[in-house]
Order: sequence, then structure tokens, then C-alpha cells
Amino acid sequence: MQETKILIVDDEERIRRLLKMYLERENYVIDEADNGETAVLKALQYDYDLIVLDIMMPGKDGIEACKEIREHKATPIIMLTAKGEEVNRVQGFEVGTDDYIVKPFSPREVVLRVKALLRRAAPAAFFTTETATKDLLVFPHLTIDNDAHRVMADDKEVHLTPKEYELLLFLAKAPDKVFDREQLLKEVWQYEFFGDLRTVDTHVKRLREKLNKQSPSAAKMIVTVWGVGYKFEVVND
Repeated sequence: MQETKILIVDDEERIRRLLKMYLERENYVIDEADNGETAVLKALQYDYDLIVLDIMMPGKDGIEACKEIREHKATPIIMLTAKGEEVNRVQGFEVGTDDYIVKPFSPREVVLRVKALLRRAAPAAFFTTETATKDLLVFPHLTIDNDAHRVMADDKEVHLTPKEYELLLFLAKAPDKVFDREQLLKEVWQYEFFGDLRTVDTHVKRLREKLNKQSPSAAKMIVTVWGVGYKFEVVND
């Protein structure tokens, strides 16, 4: 069975040691970094299954580190944020983090969040029985294999973060239905930011860019409904 590798990034050794102890109990392999610069170097050099990233660090903070990692990789990222830093949490979602945990936290909560995010990000095992039906959404230019958490655009794989994938899947399950940004925040992120909607716009922009690299026709399926929100529209060209 393949080892699950997690990178813990925090400038406080006490927090790194605590998280490492609890996550190693779950048989995860833990690597550490105590600053944003090292975190980016390690994240780009190695293929981690998940990164736990503190926001407030001297030098390069977690927001900037996440942004740089997201330019190259779709590794699932959980942000650690101090209580009351909602602005920073919103920034974290904008640059591509998948979840956040507020300090002070329960180590058990971290373990549960890590497990949940790894489940959402990991491909499911393929069924070998002929009677099994796959959870597939098939459109012209785009296929979403929900069993394997895989997206193909014109037969080329599109590498999405868990949140980008969930956003695409949510829209694709209801073609032509228009969702406003508040609905998408609530349904996809399960958070309400009381009017800060840039998170949705940023993820839609990133999702379109990734689809467009493989298939401009697939990218056109994510449609902006001006003054309202977004919808998924099937393109047949």
C-alpha cells in the first residue's frame, strides 16, 4: 500500500511536533518546514498527498506560499489560521487552499479534516465487476469520472485541486441552472463569507484557465451570467 506523505509548515516547532505526533499515529509519513520559502521548495520538489500550511509566518507567509505552489501543483492544502483572521482565510481560499482550521485547534479535528480532504482528493479504486456502473458525467469535449476524481477535456487529463473539482462537478450536475455566488459558497465551500464573493470568481477563473489549456470548448461550458452568477452550459461545437 502506498504511503501517504504530508508536509506540515509552521514556524512554531511546538505546533509542528504536535501535528506530527497525531498524524503519524494514523500512519502518515510526515515532512516539515518552518517557513514559506522552504515549504514552496519542498512542495515543488516532492509529490506530497497533502500540505498543512500556516498563514502567519515571518518572511514568505502562507498566502504567498500557497499562491506559488498553486502555479505548479494541485496538491490539497489545509490552511492554519489564528482566530479572527477571516480576511486571511478569504485570501487563502482565493489563492487555492481547500480547507482551513482555526487556532487554537484540537489535534483530533486536524486528523479528521486531513482524512476528509484526502478522501475527496484520492481516486477511488476501480471496480472490476462487469455489473458495476461508473459514476460518469459525459459531455461533448468533457468527461468527469467521479469514481476516480478525474476530469478529461478532449481526451486530455485536467489536474484540478479538490475545490476546483467540486465546483466543476456541482455545476455540471445541473446543466443550464444558474447559481449565484452565495449559493456556490454555501454548497461547494460550505462557508458563508457574508458578501465576500471573490473566492468563487477566483476559482472559476482558475478552472476555466485549466480547462482552456486542454480544450477551449470545455472551458466555454463554464458560463458567466452577468449580474447573477455562473452556470454550466453544454457546448456541442
